[in-house]
Amino acid sequence: MASGFGDKLVIAISSRALFNLDDSHRVFTEKGLEAYAQYQIEHEEEPLEPGDAFPMVKKLLSLNDSQQGDPRVEIILLSRNSADTGLRVFNSIEHYQLNITRAAFCGGQSPYRYASAFGCHLFLSTEASDVRDALDHGIAAATLVAPKTRNYNDNELRFAFDGDAVLFSDEAEKIFKRQGLTAFTESEKAAAKTPLPGGPFKPFLDALHKLQAEFGDADNCPIRTALVTARSAPAHERVIRTLRAWKIRIDESLFLGGLPKGAFLKAYGADVFFDDQEAHIESASEHVASGHVPHGVANSPEFKPKSG
Repeated sequence: MASGFGDKLVIAISSRALFNLDDSHRVFTEKGLEAYAQYQIEHEEEPLEPGDAFPMVKKLLSLNDSQQGDPRVEIILLSRNSADTGLRVFNSIEHYQLNITRAAFCGGQSPYRYASAFGCHLFLSTEASDVRDALDHGIAAATLVAPKTRNYNDNELRFAFDGDAVLFSDEAEKIFKRQGLTAFTESEKAAAKTPLPGGPFKPFLDALHKLQAEFGDADNCPIRTALVTARSAPAHERVIRTLRAWKIRIDESLFLGGLPKGAFLKAYGADVFFDDQEAHIESASEHVASGHVPHGVANSPEFKPKSG
């Protein structure tokens, strides 16, 4: 990973995650690239409406105002637009007074490769193929799914994470998927004191934890994290010991024993929730913005639903 921002938290956002480009995308799908380009140029002085990642981005950037010294968060725009059609995006950034100054406009190509070059800890997009490419290259990434209802919380920034195949590897989930709950429970009891290997979001969680530590006392920190997992006792112990071994603090931990996650995420007030399983994303997105992480055994052809 390139390192041009020191120890900043660096997050990449696609233009369609940051702004609502539904009308523009409809022109592209119905009339083609040339019509799309002309549409964007004709409307480039009209600010785009905020997209699903916009509230989170505003909160992230506000962290730079709450700390003395150098800014601690960098937001990078990664877009399939060309610089020409992307002018409307930059004009919208200026309109909303977002301190985003760096971007990669890729002229129809996937921008995921620049997430590594910028040293990003996280890449959020609405393009599932770009997300899969980023994950395959070792970058925490998720396909953003809009919430069906919007419940804006206060200025506190709240991230929620699934455990297996997101924060942790999918080694335990493989046992559950292939051998069932009893085998999974026995395996996790036997390995309770052995930390789980890290999953794709461990580096992002670690970067968040370091940023939280700069605010000192947890009561004064504007960032809050939660683990929201389908695990229950006795499979909880390995998770707790893993986070302890990593020296990472999670503010809240919910062991739901297979209950639907949506209502709990609403109660927590998550700005975004990351999970590898589409069924959990469907439940979560009833209430909060959700990021599907297409990683691990649950997303392998072996367990993907078959059409027809």
